[in-house]
Amino acid sequence: MSTLPQQRSTRRLDPVTEAAWVRWLLTGVALVFLALFLVVPLVAVFWQALSKGIGFYFESLADPDALSAIKLTLITAAIAVPLNLAFGLAASWAIAKFEFRGKALLTTLIDLPFSVSPVISGLIYVLLFGAQGWLGPWLADHDVQIIFAVPGIVLATIFVTFPFVARELIPLMQAQGSDEEEAAHVLGASGWQMFRRVTLPNIRWGLLYGVILCNARAMGEFGAVSVVSGHIRGQTDTMPLHVEILYNEYNFAAAFAVASLLALLALVTLGLKLLAERRLSAELRGAHDVPAYAGAPAAALQQPSKHAAAPRVVRQPVHLGEQ
Repeated sequence: MSTLPQQRSTRRLDPVTEAAWVRWLLTGVALVFLALFLVVPLVAVFWQALSKGIGFYFESLADPDALSAIKLTLITAAIAVPLNLAFGLAASWAIAKFEFRGKALLTTLIDLPFSVSPVISGLIYVLLFGAQGWLGPWLADHDVQIIFAVPGIVLATIFVTFPFVARELIPLMQAQGSDEEEAAHVLGASGWQMFRRVTLPNIRWGLLYGVILCNARAMGEFGAVSVVSGHIRGQTDTMPLHVEILYNEYNFAAAFAVASLLALLALVTLGLKLLAERRLSAELRGAHDVPAYAGAPAAALQQPSKHAAAPRVVRQPVHLGEQ
């Protein structure tokens, strides 16, 4: 009789209340969905790319127009990603670490590319910098071409990709708080030293995660780039646009050969994203454990008296909880 309450208290309840057949059914549906809409199209891309042989595959990639599209895609990503990296670091640090007027507006503007269609954003650049746009006549007088040229492609890519880095860093910095930066400031560190030795090491995996997503979107962007590029073959066509041109010409094998490079990029991005997610989740778990005691060293530094003994610091959280 006396052992029954102990058995009840130590008994663990299964958090999954569904029957086994329900769990297997849901798992099967999810796997079938992934196979139909992810695995099968991915296999079809490589199957079609190699349908005429490995020789034709490499010939399609070595075509001058294909090489030009690959080169332009890499140049665009090499310009857009570092600029978005700098903006994302500055914006996330300002939003997560400081309070200022217009903070909510800045956060809303960062999310703007998520709510605006890429085609609309490309059209906005045409209305601004096109020949009949607001700044078009002035640009023509100074022999500056933005639309239907590389600058327009870079601007459109920057617009559609700049939220990725900031949106990954803002919640991470907010979860970590500013206790470590405040302790570094008390120890006499400058702003650059705090960022380089405290903030940046704590956000490195979140930063990598945002850069990976930003780079993948920059290389695969179609809508905005299609509007501002002009589809000048061999000059303003990126890889997605070149795939469209080849497909419209019924050159399916060559189109899928170039598309396979984007598919390989997606697979590499997925692997790096998985690695960054694991490290990022570990940092977030650590950030939730540290803040309760992170302020103790700074408080001890501010009280150099020998009467400020360690037991008093240890009891402080208990007294706060009891009050």
